[in-house]
Amino acid sequence: MGVKIEVFRMMVYLSFPVTMFWISNQAEYFEEYIVKRKREIFPPDEKIHRKELEDFKERMRERRERRLQKHMALEAASVENAER
Repeated sequence: MGVKIEVFRMMVYLSFPVTMFWISNQAEYFEEYIVKRKREIFPPDEKIHRKELEDFKERMRERRERRLQKHMALEAASVENAER
């Protein structure tokens, strides 16, 4: 009787994760939820939002360039001072 119960327990232990994996990979169960959630996170493109995003990216690029220029100027000044 001991071997049969152990085989049954092993089947239960193995069938649970396999079943959960199979259920979680069924697209039809989650398709509506996923589409709804995706639209919340990434709303359809609107020109106002796109313009704001482009402006933000431009500001960040300019800020990064100023920081790099400042860093390069400081580095050049330190090299010049070291040569003296």
